[in-house]
Amino acid sequence: MKIIKEKIESNFNEFIEDLQELIRIPSVYEDDKSSYPFGKNIDASLKATLAIAKKLGFHTFYDPNGYYGYADYGHGDEMIGVLGHLDVVPAGDLKKWDTDPFDPVIKDGKLFGRGTQDDKGPTLAAMYALKSLIDSNVKINKKVRFIFGTDEENLWRGINEYNKKERIPDYGFTPDSNFPLTYAEKGLLQVNLIAKNETPIRLNGGDAYNSVPSQISYEATDSDSLVECLEELNFEYKRNNDTITVIGKSVHAKDSEKGINAICRLLIAMDKMGLKSKCIDFIVENILEDALATKIFGECEDEVSGHLKFNVGKINIDENNEILNIDMRIPVSVDKEFVLNKLSETVEKYGFVIEENDYLRSIYTPLDSKIVTTLMEAYVEVTGDSKNSPISSGGATYARAMDNCVAFGATFPYSAQTEHQPNEYIKLDEMKMAMEIYSCAFLKLLK
Repeated sequence: MKIIKEKIESNFNEFIEDLQELIRIPSVYEDDKSSYPFGKNIDASLKATLAIAKKLGFHTFYDPNGYYGYADYGHGDEMIGVLGHLDVVPAGDLKKWDTDPFDPVIKDGKLFGRGTQDDKGPTLAAMYALKSLIDSNVKINKKVRFIFGTDEENLWRGINEYNKKERIPDYGFTPDSNFPLTYAEKGLLQVNLIAKNETPIRLNGGDAYNSVPSQISYEATDSDSLVECLEELNFEYKRNNDTITVIGKSVHAKDSEKGINAICRLLIAMDKMGLKSKCIDFIVENILEDALATKIFGECEDEVSGHLKFNVGKINIDENNEILNIDMRIPVSVDKEFVLNKLSETVEKYGFVIEENDYLRSIYTPLDSKIVTTLMEAYVEVTGDSKNSPISSGGATYARAMDNCVAFGATFPYSAQTEHQPNEYIKLDEMKMAMEIYSCAFLKLLK
């Protein structure tokens, strides 16, 4: 490990330069109806990552349809998989960023930019970790495959296409969560609540299902009344003539109770000023600002993974329909059908129908499994931290895309969680330590 750490140190500036190159590509999903399944920028990010992998000495493959790519090193009967994703969530309100989200800046030992923490930085760090073994002349007696997904923040079409066509690793990890290790992940259920619009209200806002909306604007016919209600409720807002922008706080939907949902706040204020619609009535009578939706689901939790989380990610009220886009994170012991039945009982009286957008099963990997014990040994050996134990998470990572796969890093128990937020960043010294952990993990997995 001493030699490997020296290689990590000598390659670190190159890692930073490569990561900056990837951050400059705004790889946000685009439905552009072109030859690229998820937009030209995601495709550009995939090709740039494969070019970096080839430079590092890996054999690369680009799916001719642009759904995925992978990079291999080594040979052997067993395959170790490392699953990362190159798409990112939208930057959101640019005024909340201190720097351009797609122009990476280093300041105070931190690298700022969208995708630094989720998930370009950790994916590239794992690649450079294996590179440090190669440079140290470690014998790679198994095949190591880095699989690059392109639609993780949406519908997982990239990794699903990979699973249909390619060899599935025997075991592995995704560097898209926290250290020391995530052994259980809640189920993810995203739905659209759709009802006929019978009001003159027009409203559209929110960034993504899996992000608590940081702001939403409404052009009010009675802006003075709306402002008065917002002030009585002590809700933050900005005013530009008759356009009122309600301010929230964006966090990942898995931590929705830590955010401030701007959509919910606007609807609460609209109700207070006397406006009515199906969306307004549903939110005010059932949710308000309760990110656990306890009025609908009760105390829905378990010891392994905690509470159900409920996020109103987007809203669209046009001349035809009222639509709410909902993201739910379901405890590992709770059935999807229970959640759907409870939600159906509630929304049908408002005239909503439920349209399922996406579902990902929960996962639970036993703590005594080989992949868990091996990766934990690597984490403890490098950090000396034997106090922090494997955790459960509401996040939906690629660990659930394949068997014998867990989420492993790259943030630490003490790290700031900046994914999906303005001013997303990584600390460079923490990323260097993550590389050491990944290098140690590869050494143990290759035995």
